[in-house]
Amino acid sequence: MNKDLGAYFSKKMLITLLFGISSGLPLALVFGTLSLWLKDYGIAYRTIGALSLIRLPYSFKWLWSPMVEVYNIPLLAKLGKRRGWSIFSQIGLLCTIICLSFSNPSSSIMYMAVIALLVSFFSATQDIVLDAFRVELFSKDANEEVKGATIYVLGYRLGNVISGAGAIGLASILSWNSVYLCMAVLLVLGIIATLWADEPNVKGDKCEKKIWHYAFYRAIILFMRNKYWISSILLVFVYRLSDAYFAPMAYPFYDDLGFSKFEIAYISKIYGMVATIVGGLLGGYIVNKIGILKGLILFAVLQGVTTALYVPLYYMGHNVLFLILTITFENLSSGMATTVIIAFMSMMCSKGYTATQYALLSSLPGLARDIFASTSGRVLELTSWPMFFVISALLTLPAVFVSCYLYKKRPDFLLKT
Repeated sequence: MNKDLGAYFSKKMLITLLFGISSGLPLALVFGTLSLWLKDYGIAYRTIGALSLIRLPYSFKWLWSPMVEVYNIPLLAKLGKRRGWSIFSQIGLLCTIICLSFSNPSSSIMYMAVIALLVSFFSATQDIVLDAFRVELFSKDANEEVKGATIYVLGYRLGNVISGAGAIGLASILSWNSVYLCMAVLLVLGIIATLWADEPNVKGDKCEKKIWHYAFYRAIILFMRNKYWISSILLVFVYRLSDAYFAPMAYPFYDDLGFSKFEIAYISKIYGMVATIVGGLLGGYIVNKIGILKGLILFAVLQGVTTALYVPLYYMGHNVLFLILTITFENLSSGMATTVIIAFMSMMCSKGYTATQYALLSSLPGLARDIFASTSGRVLELTSWPMFFVISALLTLPAVFVSCYLYKKRPDFLLKT
Protein backbone atom coordinates (compact mmCIF):
# COMPACT_ATOMS: atom_id res chain seq x y z
CA MET A 1 0.00 0.00 0.00
CA ASN A 2 2.81 2.43 0.89
CA LYS A 3 4.59 1.52 -2.32
CA ASP A 4 1.44 2.24 -4.35
CA LEU A 5 0.93 5.56 -2.57
CA GLY A 6 4.56 6.53 -3.04
CA ALA A 7 4.27 5.93 -6.78
CA TYR A 8 1.98 8.96 -7.00
CA PHE A 9 4.77 11.23 -5.68
CA SER A 10 7.50 10.23 -8.11
CA LYS A 11 9.13 12.73 -10.45
CA LYS A 12 7.16 11.34 -13.40
CA MET A 13 3.87 11.79 -11.56
CA LEU A 14 4.65 15.35 -10.48
CA ILE A 15 5.61 16.26 -14.05
CA THR A 16 2.40 14.61 -15.29
CA LEU A 17 0.41 16.67 -12.75
CA LEU A 18 1.97 19.91 -14.05
CA PHE A 19 1.36 18.78 -17.65
CA GLY A 20 -2.30 18.31 -16.75
CA ILE A 21 -2.55 21.77 -15.17
CA SER A 22 -0.91 23.35 -18.22
CA SER A 23 -3.32 21.54 -20.56
CA GLY A 24 -6.38 22.35 -18.44
CA LEU A 25 -5.73 26.08 -18.07
CA PRO A 26 -6.43 27.35 -21.62
CA LEU A 27 -9.69 25.49 -22.34
CA ALA A 28 -11.94 27.39 -19.91
CA LEU A 29 -10.48 30.67 -21.17
CA VAL A 30 -12.10 30.00 -24.56
CA PHE A 31 -15.06 28.09 -23.11
CA GLY A 32 -17.06 28.62 -19.90
CA THR A 33 -15.12 31.62 -18.55
CA LEU A 34 -15.26 33.34 -21.92
CA SER A 35 -19.03 32.69 -22.04
CA LEU A 36 -19.55 34.58 -18.77
CA TRP A 37 -17.30 37.44 -19.90
CA LEU A 38 -19.42 37.75 -23.07
CA LYS A 39 -22.69 37.55 -21.11
CA ASP A 40 -21.49 40.39 -18.84
CA TYR A 41 -21.27 42.54 -21.98
CA GLY A 42 -24.77 41.60 -23.16
CA ILE A 43 -23.73 39.25 -25.98
CA ALA A 44 -26.69 37.06 -27.13
CA TYR A 45 -26.91 33.36 -26.18
CA ARG A 46 -26.87 32.29 -29.84
CA THR A 47 -23.60 34.20 -30.36
CA ILE A 48 -22.08 32.68 -27.23
CA GLY A 49 -23.08 29.23 -28.44
CA ALA A 50 -21.79 29.86 -31.97
CA LEU A 51 -18.41 30.93 -30.59
CA SER A 52 -17.92 27.31 -29.55
CA LEU A 53 -16.58 26.94 -33.09
CA ILE A 54 -13.41 28.84 -32.12
CA ARG A 55 -12.35 25.63 -30.38
CA LEU A 56 -12.33 23.63 -33.63
CA PRO A 57 -8.49 23.38 -33.58
CA TYR A 58 -8.96 20.89 -30.72
CA SER A 59 -11.08 18.78 -33.06
CA PHE A 60 -8.69 18.88 -36.02
CA LYS A 61 -5.34 18.79 -34.26
CA TRP A 62 -4.66 15.40 -35.85
CA LEU A 63 -4.04 17.26 -39.12
CA TRP A 64 -0.75 18.70 -37.86
CA SER A 65 0.06 16.00 -35.30
CA PRO A 66 2.27 14.20 -37.89
CA MET A 67 4.53 17.27 -37.96
CA VAL A 68 4.82 17.06 -34.18
CA GLU A 69 5.58 13.34 -34.53
CA VAL A 70 8.30 13.66 -37.17
CA TYR A 71 9.95 17.09 -37.13
CA ASN A 72 11.96 19.07 -34.61
CA ILE A 73 11.31 22.75 -33.91
CA PRO A 74 14.17 24.91 -35.28
CA LEU A 75 16.20 26.61 -32.53
CA LEU A 76 14.63 24.27 -29.94
CA ALA A 77 15.94 20.97 -31.34
CA LYS A 78 18.57 20.68 -28.61
CA LEU A 79 15.80 20.26 -26.06
CA GLY A 80 14.51 17.19 -27.91
CA LYS A 81 11.46 16.72 -30.09
CA ARG A 82 8.81 16.53 -27.32
CA ARG A 83 10.32 19.25 -25.16
CA GLY A 84 10.96 21.54 -28.14
CA TRP A 85 7.36 21.35 -29.34
CA SER A 86 6.12 21.81 -25.76
CA ILE A 87 8.07 25.05 -25.30
CA PHE A 88 6.94 26.32 -28.72
CA SER A 89 3.26 25.77 -27.95
CA GLN A 90 3.52 27.13 -24.41
CA ILE A 91 5.18 30.37 -25.53
CA GLY A 92 2.49 30.71 -28.22
CA LEU A 93 -0.20 30.27 -25.56
CA LEU A 94 1.41 32.83 -23.29
CA CYS A 95 1.51 35.46 -26.06
CA THR A 96 -2.02 34.88 -27.41
CA ILE A 97 -3.71 34.89 -23.99
CA ILE A 98 -1.93 38.16 -23.20
CA CYS A 99 -3.34 39.56 -26.49
CA LEU A 100 -6.81 38.27 -25.53
CA SER A 101 -6.52 40.13 -22.22
CA PHE A 102 -6.40 43.44 -24.12
CA SER A 103 -9.66 42.84 -26.05
CA ASN A 104 -13.19 44.15 -25.51
CA PRO A 105 -16.34 42.15 -26.43
CA SER A 106 -18.43 45.24 -27.16
CA SER A 107 -16.09 46.89 -29.64
CA SER A 108 -13.93 44.04 -30.94
CA ILE A 109 -15.86 40.76 -30.91
CA MET A 110 -14.22 39.64 -34.19
CA TYR A 111 -10.76 40.42 -32.82
CA MET A 112 -11.59 38.36 -29.74
CA ALA A 113 -12.77 35.48 -31.90
CA VAL A 114 -9.57 35.48 -33.98
CA ILE A 115 -7.26 35.65 -30.95
CA ALA A 116 -9.30 32.99 -29.13
CA LEU A 117 -8.95 30.80 -32.23
CA LEU A 118 -5.15 31.19 -31.98
CA VAL A 119 -5.31 30.32 -28.28
CA SER A 120 -7.17 27.15 -29.25
CA PHE A 121 -4.54 26.34 -31.90
CA PHE A 122 -1.58 26.62 -29.53
CA SER A 123 -3.51 24.84 -26.77
CA ALA A 124 -4.38 21.97 -29.12
CA THR A 125 -0.74 21.75 -30.21
CA GLN A 126 0.34 21.61 -26.58
CA ASP A 127 -2.18 18.82 -25.99
CA ILE A 128 -0.70 16.81 -28.90
CA VAL A 129 2.77 17.00 -27.38
CA LEU A 130 1.88 16.54 -23.72
CA ASP A 131 -0.46 13.62 -24.41
CA ALA A 132 2.29 11.83 -26.33
CA PHE A 133 4.80 12.83 -23.64
CA ARG A 134 2.59 11.37 -20.90
CA VAL A 135 1.83 8.12 -22.70
CA GLU A 136 5.54 7.59 -23.43
CA LEU A 137 6.51 8.28 -19.82
CA PHE A 138 4.39 5.29 -18.73
CA SER A 139 4.79 3.10 -21.81
CA LYS A 140 6.28 0.09 -20.01
CA ASP A 141 3.44 -0.72 -17.60
CA ALA A 142 -0.32 -0.86 -18.33
CA ASN A 143 -1.26 -0.26 -14.68
CA GLU A 144 1.08 2.73 -14.55
CA GLU A 145 -0.77 4.09 -17.59
CA VAL A 146 -3.96 4.13 -15.52
CA LYS A 147 -2.18 5.86 -12.62
CA GLY A 148 -0.60 8.35 -15.01
CA ALA A 149 -4.01 9.04 -16.58
CA THR A 150 -5.47 9.55 -13.08
CA ILE A 151 -2.82 12.12 -12.13
CA TYR A 152 -3.08 13.82 -15.51
CA VAL A 153 -6.85 14.18 -15.10
CA LEU A 154 -6.29 15.55 -11.61
CA GLY A 155 -3.92 18.20 -12.98
CA TYR A 156 -6.16 18.92 -15.96
CA ARG A 157 -9.19 19.48 -13.75
CA LEU A 158 -7.17 21.65 -11.36
CA GLY A 159 -6.07 23.77 -14.31
CA ASN A 160 -9.65 23.96 -15.50
CA VAL A 161 -10.87 24.99 -12.04
CA ILE A 162 -8.19 27.69 -11.82
CA SER A 163 -9.13 29.20 -15.19
CA GLY A 164 -12.84 28.59 -14.55
CA ALA A 165 -13.94 29.18 -10.97
CA GLY A 166 -10.66 30.89 -10.03
CA ALA A 167 -10.88 33.33 -12.92
CA ILE A 168 -14.56 34.06 -12.22
CA GLY A 169 -13.76 34.72 -8.57
CA LEU A 170 -11.04 37.17 -9.60
CA ALA A 171 -13.51 38.84 -11.97
CA SER A 172 -15.58 39.93 -8.95
CA ILE A 173 -12.69 42.15 -7.82
CA LEU A 174 -10.69 42.70 -11.03
CA SER A 175 -11.56 43.52 -14.63
CA TRP A 176 -11.85 40.63 -17.09
CA ASN A 177 -8.79 41.95 -18.88
CA SER A 178 -6.71 41.73 -15.70
CA VAL A 179 -8.06 38.24 -14.98
CA TYR A 180 -6.90 36.92 -18.35
CA LEU A 181 -3.49 38.49 -17.83
CA CYS A 182 -3.18 36.63 -14.51
CA MET A 183 -4.14 33.36 -16.22
CA ALA A 184 -1.43 33.89 -18.83
CA VAL A 185 1.24 34.15 -16.13
CA LEU A 186 0.22 30.76 -14.69
CA LEU A 187 1.26 29.06 -17.93
CA VAL A 188 4.83 29.32 -16.70
CA LEU A 189 4.03 26.12 -14.74
CA GLY A 190 3.91 24.18 -18.00
CA ILE A 191 7.26 25.59 -19.13
CA ILE A 192 8.83 24.58 -15.80
CA ALA A 193 7.47 21.03 -16.12
CA THR A 194 8.78 20.72 -19.68
CA LEU A 195 12.28 21.85 -18.75
CA TRP A 196 12.27 19.54 -15.69
CA ALA A 197 11.17 16.47 -17.67
CA ASP A 198 13.54 14.07 -19.41
CA GLU A 199 13.06 13.63 -23.14
CA PRO A 200 11.30 10.27 -23.76
CA ASN A 201 13.40 7.64 -25.47
CA VAL A 202 10.65 5.99 -27.53
CA LYS A 203 11.14 5.46 -31.23
CA GLY A 204 8.76 4.23 -33.88
CA ASP A 205 9.55 2.55 -37.17
CA LYS A 206 10.58 5.64 -39.13
CA CYS A 207 12.33 4.12 -42.14
CA GLU A 208 9.84 6.01 -44.30
CA LYS A 209 10.35 9.72 -43.71
CA LYS A 210 7.52 11.05 -45.86
CA ILE A 211 5.35 12.69 -43.28
CA TRP A 212 1.90 11.74 -44.57
CA HIS A 213 2.98 8.19 -45.27
CA TYR A 214 4.31 7.93 -41.74
CA ALA A 215 1.21 9.53 -40.22
CA PHE A 216 -1.60 7.90 -42.11
CA TYR A 217 -0.16 4.67 -43.38
CA ARG A 218 2.06 3.59 -40.51
CA ALA A 219 0.17 5.16 -37.58
CA ILE A 220 -3.43 4.92 -38.75
CA ILE A 221 -3.20 1.50 -40.41
CA LEU A 222 -1.49 0.13 -37.31
CA PHE A 223 -4.27 1.61 -35.19
CA MET A 224 -6.92 -0.01 -37.38
CA ARG A 225 -5.49 -3.43 -36.58
CA ASN A 226 -7.19 -3.19 -33.19
CA LYS A 227 -10.31 -5.33 -33.25
CA TYR A 228 -13.50 -3.28 -32.77
CA TRP A 229 -11.61 -0.07 -33.56
CA ILE A 230 -14.70 1.50 -35.16
CA SER A 231 -16.77 0.94 -32.01
CA SER A 232 -13.90 2.28 -29.91
CA ILE A 233 -13.71 5.47 -31.97
CA LEU A 234 -17.48 5.90 -31.69
CA LEU A 235 -17.25 5.52 -27.91
CA VAL A 236 -14.54 8.19 -27.65
CA PHE A 237 -16.71 10.52 -29.77
CA VAL A 238 -19.88 10.21 -27.68
CA TYR A 239 -18.56 9.49 -24.18
CA ARG A 240 -18.35 13.10 -22.96
CA LEU A 241 -21.08 14.47 -25.23
CA SER A 242 -23.54 15.28 -22.44
CA ASP A 243 -21.04 17.32 -20.44
CA ALA A 244 -19.79 19.02 -23.61
CA TYR A 245 -23.27 20.12 -24.60
CA PHE A 246 -24.32 21.96 -21.45
CA ALA A 247 -20.84 23.26 -20.50
CA PRO A 248 -21.01 26.54 -22.53
CA MET A 249 -24.30 27.42 -20.84
CA ALA A 250 -23.40 26.42 -17.26
CA TYR A 251 -22.09 29.78 -16.05
CA PRO A 252 -24.82 31.80 -17.83
CA PHE A 253 -27.33 29.43 -16.16
CA TYR A 254 -25.94 30.17 -12.68
CA ASP A 255 -26.03 33.86 -13.50
CA ASP A 256 -29.68 33.65 -14.60
CA LEU A 257 -30.58 32.01 -11.28
CA GLY A 258 -29.18 35.03 -9.46
CA PHE A 259 -25.90 33.58 -8.17
CA SER A 260 -23.15 36.17 -7.87
CA LYS A 261 -19.68 35.72 -9.38
CA PHE A 262 -18.33 35.21 -5.88
CA GLU A 263 -20.87 32.45 -5.15
CA ILE A 264 -20.20 30.73 -8.47
CA ALA A 265 -16.44 30.92 -7.99
CA TYR A 266 -16.50 29.92 -4.32
CA ILE A 267 -18.78 26.92 -4.79
CA SER A 268 -17.06 25.77 -7.98
CA LYS A 269 -13.60 26.24 -6.50
CA ILE A 270 -14.12 24.67 -3.08
CA TYR A 271 -16.71 21.96 -3.70
CA GLY A 272 -16.14 21.48 -7.42
CA MET A 273 -12.38 21.17 -7.05
CA VAL A 274 -12.60 18.70 -4.16
CA ALA A 275 -15.18 16.64 -6.05
CA THR A 276 -13.00 16.71 -9.18
CA ILE A 277 -9.95 15.48 -7.28
CA VAL A 278 -11.92 12.77 -5.52
CA GLY A 279 -13.66 11.80 -8.76
CA GLY A 280 -10.40 11.51 -10.69
CA LEU A 281 -8.66 9.46 -7.99
CA LEU A 282 -11.75 7.37 -7.29
CA GLY A 283 -12.18 6.74 -11.01
CA GLY A 284 -8.64 5.39 -11.26
CA TYR A 285 -9.13 3.22 -8.16
CA ILE A 286 -12.43 1.79 -9.41
CA VAL A 287 -11.02 1.05 -12.87
CA ASN A 288 -8.11 -0.82 -11.32
CA LYS A 289 -10.57 -2.84 -9.21
CA ILE A 290 -13.38 -3.65 -11.65
CA GLY A 291 -11.65 -3.21 -14.99
CA ILE A 292 -11.98 -0.55 -17.65
CA LEU A 293 -14.94 -2.19 -19.42
CA LYS A 294 -17.24 -2.07 -16.37
CA GLY A 295 -15.89 1.36 -15.50
CA LEU A 296 -16.90 2.74 -18.90
CA ILE A 297 -20.51 1.62 -18.38
CA LEU A 298 -20.75 2.78 -14.77
CA PHE A 299 -19.34 6.26 -15.35
CA ALA A 300 -21.42 6.81 -18.50
CA VAL A 301 -24.61 6.20 -16.51
CA LEU A 302 -23.45 8.48 -13.69
CA GLN A 303 -22.88 11.34 -16.14
CA GLY A 304 -26.52 11.27 -17.22
CA VAL A 305 -27.82 11.09 -13.65
CA THR A 306 -25.75 14.04 -12.43
CA THR A 307 -26.60 16.18 -15.47
CA ALA A 308 -30.31 15.68 -14.72
CA LEU A 309 -29.76 17.30 -11.29
CA TYR A 310 -29.72 20.70 -12.99
CA VAL A 311 -33.47 20.40 -13.63
CA PRO A 312 -34.53 20.52 -9.93
CA LEU A 313 -31.88 23.20 -9.37
CA TYR A 314 -33.71 25.41 -11.88
CA TYR A 315 -37.00 25.09 -9.96
CA MET A 316 -35.31 25.74 -6.61
CA GLY A 317 -33.78 28.94 -7.95
CA HIS A 318 -31.17 30.70 -5.86
CA ASN A 319 -30.54 27.77 -3.53
CA VAL A 320 -26.89 27.66 -2.46
CA LEU A 321 -27.10 24.24 -0.79
CA PHE A 322 -28.56 22.53 -3.84
CA LEU A 323 -26.06 24.29 -6.12
CA ILE A 324 -23.29 22.86 -3.93
CA LEU A 325 -24.77 19.35 -4.21
CA THR A 326 -25.30 19.66 -7.97
CA ILE A 327 -21.79 20.92 -8.70
CA THR A 328 -20.27 18.36 -6.33
CA PHE A 329 -21.99 15.36 -7.91
CA GLU A 330 -21.49 16.64 -11.46
CA ASN A 331 -17.76 17.18 -10.92
CA LEU A 332 -17.43 13.84 -9.16
CA SER A 333 -18.91 11.93 -12.11
CA SER A 334 -17.05 14.10 -14.60
CA GLY A 335 -13.70 13.35 -12.93
CA MET A 336 -14.39 9.61 -13.01
CA ALA A 337 -15.57 9.67 -16.63
CA THR A 338 -12.57 11.69 -17.78
CA THR A 339 -10.15 9.31 -16.06
CA VAL A 340 -11.64 6.20 -17.65
CA ILE A 341 -11.85 7.62 -21.18
CA ILE A 342 -8.25 8.91 -21.06
CA ALA A 343 -7.06 5.50 -19.85
CA PHE A 344 -9.13 3.91 -22.63
CA MET A 345 -7.53 6.10 -25.31
CA SER A 346 -4.03 5.55 -23.92
CA MET A 347 -4.43 1.78 -24.18
CA MET A 348 -5.43 2.03 -27.83
CA CYS A 349 -2.20 3.81 -28.82
CA SER A 350 0.78 2.02 -30.36
CA LYS A 351 4.05 3.08 -28.75
CA GLY A 352 6.16 5.17 -31.12
CA TYR A 353 3.05 6.58 -32.81
CA THR A 354 1.42 8.15 -29.77
CA ALA A 355 1.38 11.78 -30.97
CA THR A 356 -0.57 11.00 -34.13
CA GLN A 357 -2.84 8.29 -32.72
CA TYR A 358 -3.66 10.03 -29.44
CA ALA A 359 -4.21 13.36 -31.21
CA LEU A 360 -6.72 11.68 -33.51
CA LEU A 361 -8.52 9.98 -30.62
CA SER A 362 -8.56 12.99 -28.30
CA SER A 363 -9.81 15.25 -31.10
CA LEU A 364 -13.05 13.26 -31.31
CA PRO A 365 -14.55 14.51 -28.00
CA GLY A 366 -13.54 18.03 -29.06
CA LEU A 367 -15.30 17.64 -32.39
CA ALA A 368 -18.44 16.44 -30.61
CA ARG A 369 -18.15 19.32 -28.15
CA ASP A 370 -17.62 22.07 -30.70
CA ILE A 371 -20.07 20.95 -33.38
CA PHE A 372 -22.91 20.07 -31.00
CA ALA A 373 -22.19 22.77 -28.40
CA SER A 374 -22.41 25.47 -31.08
CA THR A 375 -26.17 24.74 -31.21
CA SER A 376 -26.67 24.81 -27.44
CA GLY A 377 -27.52 28.50 -27.23
CA ARG A 378 -30.05 28.25 -30.05
CA VAL A 379 -31.69 25.15 -28.54
CA LEU A 380 -31.94 26.96 -25.21
CA GLU A 381 -33.64 29.96 -26.84
CA LEU A 382 -36.15 27.61 -28.54
CA THR A 383 -36.95 25.57 -25.40
CA SER A 384 -36.29 26.27 -21.71
CA TRP A 385 -33.63 25.57 -19.10
CA PRO A 386 -35.31 22.35 -17.80
CA MET A 387 -35.79 20.91 -21.31
CA PHE A 388 -32.24 21.91 -22.22
CA PHE A 389 -30.81 19.87 -19.33
CA VAL A 390 -33.09 16.91 -20.09
CA ILE A 391 -31.72 16.88 -23.64
CA SER A 392 -28.17 17.11 -22.27
CA ALA A 393 -28.76 14.17 -19.89
CA LEU A 394 -30.19 12.00 -22.68
CA LEU A 395 -27.01 12.53 -24.69
CA THR A 396 -25.30 10.01 -22.37
CA LEU A 397 -27.34 7.12 -23.83
CA PRO A 398 -25.12 6.53 -26.89
CA ALA A 399 -22.09 6.15 -24.57
CA VAL A 400 -23.98 3.63 -22.42
CA PHE A 401 -25.00 1.55 -25.45
CA VAL A 402 -21.51 1.47 -27.02
CA SER A 403 -19.87 0.71 -23.65
CA CYS A 404 -22.22 -2.25 -23.19
CA TYR A 405 -21.40 -3.48 -26.68
CA LEU A 406 -17.64 -3.38 -25.99
CA TYR A 407 -18.20 -5.09 -22.64
CA LYS A 408 -19.94 -7.92 -24.45
CA LYS A 409 -17.22 -8.21 -27.13
CA ARG A 410 -14.30 -7.74 -24.68
CA PRO A 411 -11.52 -6.48 -27.00
CA ASP A 412 -8.06 -7.83 -26.13
CA PHE A 413 -6.43 -4.39 -25.74
CA LEU A 414 -8.89 -3.57 -22.91
CA LEU A 415 -8.27 -6.75 -20.92
CA LYS A 416 -4.63 -6.11 -19.99
CA THR A 417 -5.58 -4.17 -16.83
